[in-house]
Amino acid sequence: MKYRRNIAFGESIAMQMAEYVRSLYWPIDVMIPVPLGKKRLKERGYNQVALVARPLAYQLEWRYEPDALWKTRETRSQVGLSISQRSENVQNAYQADPKVTKHKSILIMDDVATTGSTISACTAALLSAGAQEVYVLTIARALPHHGLDRV
Repeated sequence: MKYRRNIAFGESIAMQMAEYVRSLYWPIDVMIPVPLGKKRLKERGYNQVALVARPLAYQLEWRYEPDALWKTRETRSQVGLSISQRSENVQNAYQADPKVTKHKSILIMDDVATTGSTISACTAALLSAGAQEVYVLTIARALPHHGLDRV
């Protein structure tokens, strides 16, 4: 879906995730996909996380706000970076809209969690904008047997 333009998979993935996410009983006010930078969005033509987050939010009857979090600057691809490089790459790279996030329970959704650097940077931006609490959901987790535990 991410690199091969298989955008139809988004709704299918959301349908498969909905029952599990519902069973968590998270008190979500707003769901926000991790944003892409303008350059990456223009290159790809879509945000792969949003293709799953939007139908998932709809199924769970959660407010969906894809523009409530944005990148303040372009960052390098995280692929191939060490843990410290990943953290530095995304530090202070996100900003959130307090009109949407203040005093709210936010769910941010990302496609793949490797080291948690992107999620941490997004969480920091949301909390700075007044979010009450931040929950995180990813579609996949990088597996240690692929060597990603040493990233």
